[in-house]
Amino acid sequence: MQPLDIVDRIARHRDSLRPSERRAAQAILDDLGAGASASIGELAKKAGVSQATITRLAKAIGLKDVREMKVALARASAVGNRFIAAPAAEQEKDAAPSVSKRVLGDIVQAMQVNEALLDPAEVQAAAAMLNGARMIYIFGMGGSSTMLSLEAGNRMFRLGLGAAAYTDGMTQRMVAASVQPQDVVLAFSMTGGLGELNTSCATAKGYGAKLLALTAIGSPLAGIADLSLPVQTMETDFIFKPSASRYAMMMVLDVLMTELALLRRPVSQETLRRVKLALDGFRQSGNDRQPLGD
Repeated sequence: MQPLDIVDRIARHRDSLRPSERRAAQAILDDLGAGASASIGELAKKAGVSQATITRLAKAIGLKDVREMKVALARASAVGNRFIAAPAAEQEKDAAPSVSKRVLGDIVQAMQVNEALLDPAEVQAAAAMLNGARMIYIFGMGGSSTMLSLEAGNRMFRLGLGAAAYTDGMTQRMVAASVQPQDVVLAFSMTGGLGELNTSCATAKGYGAKLLALTAIGSPLAGIADLSLPVQTMETDFIFKPSASRYAMMMVLDVLMTELALLRRPVSQETLRRVKLALDGFRQSGNDRQPLGD
């Protein structure tokens, strides 16, 4: 069941509220955290209204009482005030000429931080785990993790490895129940806290498969993995650009795939040659430096 979105609820009822209720609603939206923790008297004083107005506001937006409203406010404040209002100084920095530099700067910082976290010995161990697998099942859910799980499958067939990517939770659960002890599950998760994904990974481990994860340090997914390569998210208060963290995860994946290709060099080189030959017969251009099917 979808949790109550108090911010949306207030916005949809704003025009039907009395002036005093509207002032109370705005005072709450200005500081959701304070609204969740303050007493009715404190809320009324901050908004310059009576305590009865706070009670009427809760009912006016379709809630049972002030207690239900405060629970919803606590949930909304956990999302972060940066998704509701940006400071004026922050808005002034969003001029168009600076956007490209800002996006690039965050990407570079995220990649530098994550490159420093990589342990070459762990990357080599991860490559060896994949190289020895009968079959590699790749799990990812959500935005970047879905995209990069598909990208991992796109990398691995070029190296002569049997791999399949799954991004649907129900399919992952079924696949996890079908693994063999010689298989490896490669799981992608920025947070490592997605219960559905973690349950499927734990199921696969229960049937003897090895679990390799690209995920956050200390996350639940990292805790159950046989080996985990760290991905540190680098989110900022500027919510309007795509997350730079997906570049960091892609960088970790590229490092792992390069290590894996070098580990199985005779096989990967021959497979890449075949792919290049097939593409040369398909492309109109004779440029030898075009991407290998990307």
